[in-house]
Amino acid sequence: MAAALAAGLATLGEGAPVFQGVDDLWMSAMRGSPDEAVTGLARALDVLGGPLGMVVPLVLTGCLAIYGRWRSGVFVFVVCVLANVVVVLPVKQFIDRPRPLEPWILVGGGSFPSGQVFTVTTLVMAAGVVLFPPAARRWWWLFAAVLVGATMWSRTWMHAQWLSDAAAGAAMGAGVVLLLWSAFARLLEEEAVRAAAGRLWD
Repeated sequence: MAAALAAGLATLGEGAPVFQGVDDLWMSAMRGSPDEAVTGLARALDVLGGPLGMVVPLVLTGCLAIYGRWRSGVFVFVVCVLANVVVVLPVKQFIDRPRPLEPWILVGGGSFPSGQVFTVTTLVMAAGVVLFPPAARRWWWLFAAVLVGATMWSRTWMHAQWLSDAAAGAAMGAGVVLLLWSAFARLLEEEAVRAAAGRLWD
């Protein structure tokens, strides 16, 4: 998270940031057309990181609460919904980095960090914490990494954000989850003990 914030601050100075050359090189490789079939995949991933990325955590929170796992529900809500409002939106407004020219989709102001990548990262990591036992998480983390990488590609393929914006979104999302996972560790462990004993509603 510190590295991502430092990169964002680097865009505030006079002239281009030191990593702009990498961003330009990557963007030049993202040659294509909005009419290509692969753009449909990019748009689908964009939906997951956009409106759907806010609906799914709310549904998951509600389902967890119904089954008595309110601690996990609170964790998912704070990580996936509250953190997006408290972390991403203020950073976007403060950095206010211009987006690449001629994006293929409707975008708002402020390119840094990628809100879509942040949303997908927090969603898949939070799901791994609350839905999978520790032994099964290694496979979920692999899937999560692939999905986050695909989302990063989709944002740059559609010229909606720079590569560094997407990388910062992933880094900040992972950092938020790890910090909050540590903060919620005691509650989640207590919930696991109660679930094993069949006492979630006690």
